[in-house]
Amino acid sequence: MNGVTRISLTYMLIFVGSACIAAEDDHGEPAASPAEDSLCVDMGPQTPRDISSTHGLNDESFPIAPSSDQMNLCNIHTHTNAEHKGPGFSVFVSDAEDGGYACNETPELNDEELAPAEGAYKGVKPGDTIEVHWVHTSCDATPGEGLGACVPEGCDAPLLRVETQVFLVVNDPEALDFTAMDYDGEGDGLHQAKMIPSTTGEPVLFRGSTTGPSYDQSNCSPARVTWSVRPQCARLDINSLHRWAEQGNVFNETKSHGVRQLVTALELLAPIQ
Repeated sequence: MNGVTRISLTYMLIFVGSACIAAEDDHGEPAASPAEDSLCVDMGPQTPRDISSTHGLNDESFPIAPSSDQMNLCNIHTHTNAEHKGPGFSVFVSDAEDGGYACNETPELNDEELAPAEGAYKGVKPGDTIEVHWVHTSCDATPGEGLGACVPEGCDAPLLRVETQVFLVVNDPEALDFTAMDYDGEGDGLHQAKMIPSTTGEPVLFRGSTTGPSYDQSNCSPARVTWSVRPQCARLDINSLHRWAEQGNVFNETKSHGVRQLVTALELLAPIQ
């Protein structure tokens, strides 16, 4: 993409990792969607969504991106609390920038798992839920800071795919190690992660957009993104997030980001096949 179009997309992509809207009602649940005339229905399908529901009325189509092992990893970042809602993360937290959804098992954590653990990675603590995005691009891109790394100069009309896993963060060295899911370098001509969890259910695949707290149902993202969201939570050791930051990851990520509130208007959601 070149000129204004490419610059616009690059600028917009920055916000998927930065860091609405379904307001909270008196019962602690997202309220109804805004009036239809305030929805940005001129945009493509939006994200995040409830992955348990296949319904959607936004029929704008674009190519589904290839599997992530056929693309270049270009960024990894986290959001505190899940942006999506799913079978394993359905506990509504709030409609604030640090709201979203929590893992269902959160109330079951014991004192040891909730013990404070200060470190280099900010914006998350034991007992929190995080949603991790491994962003992939069809561009000949090198992993780097911000989502602009996914659309380098000279790459026109990239296909983008986000592999997504929600974690319950605990203070437990026996839980998963985030550094084992970091960038693994270039192999067979493609940049890849060391590992992305594969035991948390069949990922739900759908068309959507970028996320982050700068967007809502009246201010939509223009990006076209293929999403692959795993339906169950996994437990992650907080200390491994601190190590990831301390070791100087190539994405310069040292803090978890805010969330975009759940998109509930069917006019903004693609049907899930």
